Amino acid sequence: MTTASPDDASSPVIPPFAGLLLAVVAISTGAILVRLSEAPSAVAAFYRVLFTTLPLLPVAAWRYRDDFARITRRDFGFATLSGVALALHFAAWFESLAWTSVAASVTLVQAQPVFVALGAWLLLRETITLRMVAGIAVAVVGMVGMSFYDLAGGVLVGPNPLLGNALALFGAVMAAGYVLAGRSLRQRVALVPYVVVVYGVCTVALLAIVLWQGDPLTGYPAREWYVFAGLALGPGLFGHTVINWALGHLESSVVSVSLLGEPVGATLLAFLLLAEVPTAATVVGGAVVLAGIYLTAASRA
Repeated sequence: MTTASPDDASSPVIPPFAGLLLAVVAISTGAILVRLSEAPSAVAAFYRVLFTTLPLLPVAAWRYRDDFARITRRDFGFATLSGVALALHFAAWFESLAWTSVAASVTLVQAQPVFVALGAWLLLRETITLRMVAGIAVAVVGMVGMSFYDLAGGVLVGPNPLLGNALALFGAVMAAGYVLAGRSLRQRVALVPYVVVVYGVCTVALLAIVLWQGDPLTGYPAREWYVFAGLALGPGLFGHTVINWALGHLESSVVSVSLLGEPVGATLLAFLLLAEVPTAATVVGGAVVLAGIYLTAASRA
């Protein structure tokens, strides 16, 4: 059972499952918006997190000043690690969408429960069950199938699917680091202070990546700013922030498994809006990956 977090209420105004459904729909739009952007991927990621964080600052200053004062140095350190991992997740995943299909990218980046299970076993000495091992093995088979079958058959979606898939997998590893570094913090730190600190660190880290790459921060047409705002409002505020809220009311395994809806939703949107038809290997391999992720996440219940 999940321990109640500081901002839990016995009867939340919004039913947790309704909020979770809204979050899954919202994050499913993320890959499509990234594809619609012509800005460098790190710039799009930077403005997504920046525009997600800014509306939260007045709320944090007005209602949660005392909560910030209670954050310990140790918790702030873990929040910093979580924010850096989140920045690397966004940078890698956004870039992956320039090289591989939406279906492959969003499926592979959602493999983070597999890496959370491995990380918890290796770093936190948590028990790994036979069902978790089976789930990890199934997911790995699906990942290999998605990444190499199309290449062997000469049927490609994207200019360099192998690179794009590798970036998406790295994004999944970083997402797992984000979860592992910050998962206990939500038991001690209220939602808004937690996301403000983590998103703030993530914003600074992404800014450093943008400056290191030499990408411009300004001079983009109005269309790009609408995309940046859409990324912040949809996948940011209504997506990941609502997921963080749901973690205070639902089992983490339920939340993890529900996120498997993102690849399905994003693939459908890519087909409808971008006319991107996934190959047979992507569909079959993706289904295998999702089955493996389900087995892994459900076994942690």
